[in-house]
Amino acid sequence: MTTTVYDVLIQKHGEEISSATEHLVSGGAKDYAEYREVVGRIRGLRIATETTKDLSRSQMEDDDVE
Repeated sequence: MTTTVYDVLIQKHGEEISSATEHLVSGGAKDYAEYREVVGRIRGLRIATETTKDLSRSQMEDDDVE
């Protein structure tokens, strides 16, 4: 299977989520403001991942129709 730009984005988002999660788990947030910022980043990356997956599925369906 060929790696698409969607696959690269999904992988990159996953790496960023893992990094941010590890930062929180290891007690890296110095205060509540930073904690909220990191949680917001994780939430945004998850939304971006789902959007990217939806776009990928949509393109595959379009390719199947053509």
